Amino acid sequence: MTIRAAILKREDELLEAIKSSDIVNLDKLLHDDLLFISPGGQAVTKQMDLDAHRSGAMIVEALKPTVEQVNIIENTAVVVIVYETKGSMMGVPVEGSFRYIRIWKLFYNGWQVIAGSCVQI
Repeated sequence: MTIRAAILKREDELLEAIKSSDIVNLDKLLHDDLLFISPGGQAVTKQMDLDAHRSGAMIVEALKPTVEQVNIIENTAVVVIVYETKGSMMGVPVEGSFRYIRIWKLFYNGWQVIAGSCVQI
């Protein structure tokens, strides 16, 4: 399997974990020191993300991805992906197209997301 294929497989796993609020898989795929910038500019940690899924504050009704770019730089991958999204966050409806950038890094226990950001487009 190529590195690109491995990253796309992890992206699929992450997508399924997000859609189902699968805390166990999210915990495996997100690095403990993850930093993510939300569309509103908030810095989100792994714990904050897991807590949002665990509490039901994040509800995903639909999430359709379109991968735009995958750059492999040694043991790091940069992925740009657009999601057609429908759901809610803390009771506030969220719907539209969002462009994400995610940074994956290879660790002894596999590929994990170390950083990311998204904006509504």
